[in-house]
Amino acid sequence: MLPALMDSLQFSAGQSAVGTTGTAVRGEERSSVCISVLDPALTIRQANQDFFRHFATSAAPSVDVLAPPPSDSSTAAPDIFGRNFRDLVHPSVRQPLMRQFERLLEGRRDRFATNVVALRPTGDVFTGSLTAAAVSGYGPAPAAVLVVMQSGQSSEDDAFVAPKRKLLSEIDARILEGIAAGLSTVPLASRLYLSQHGVEYHVTSLLRKLKAPNRAALVSRAYAMGALTVGTWPPRVVEDFIK
Repeated sequence: MLPALMDSLQFSAGQSAVGTTGTAVRGEERSSVCISVLDPALTIRQANQDFFRHFATSAAPSVDVLAPPPSDSSTAAPDIFGRNFRDLVHPSVRQPLMRQFERLLEGRRDRFATNVVALRPTGDVFTGSLTAAAVSGYGPAPAAVLVVMQSGQSSEDDAFVAPKRKLLSEIDARILEGIAAGLSTVPLASRLYLSQHGVEYHVTSLLRKLKAPNRAALVSRAYAMGALTVGTWPPRVVEDFIK
């Protein structure tokens, strides 16, 4: 069951690695396919070498994705085992991705595919496609989830998606939320007990920090980098970005 699913999912994830004319991309791009097996609680139980290379915090030995964990207590398992998959996902995509996994585990679908932004231990990002499929056990509920992540093309902005430090002060966060909700300077000043000059000072600081030319671009940039939560109103800044 698992080998067939792996072949199918790797083919699905690899679709983006082949152009419309059928020409394959370079070998090093094609080889970066991260495979992991999760239990129903989305805890990482098995993974392949590419997965370790991207997400383990220390050098990990090559492990067969289908093999059981080593029983020899003298063999140290990679530190990625036992972690929840959601901890590897950037806050900007975590909530919608977890909803997809919930539907998978509830049996409302047998697989899904989506784009993903994941975090490496260094704070860098892994961007690309993710395909997940439920693995049946003896009962009606899935026994495991097989996940395949195919890395995409990196861009100059990738480093900005996951900041290596918290960018926003508490007051910056509240002002950003107000701007995203459509408030102008005067109501923002009244709500936050600031002068209009004080609000404008913080707005200018936000424009500089997020490299945005105006307020509309500031909000778009904040959503793009995951600083504002998706699917909630009024807008809220993700806690990971607040000092």
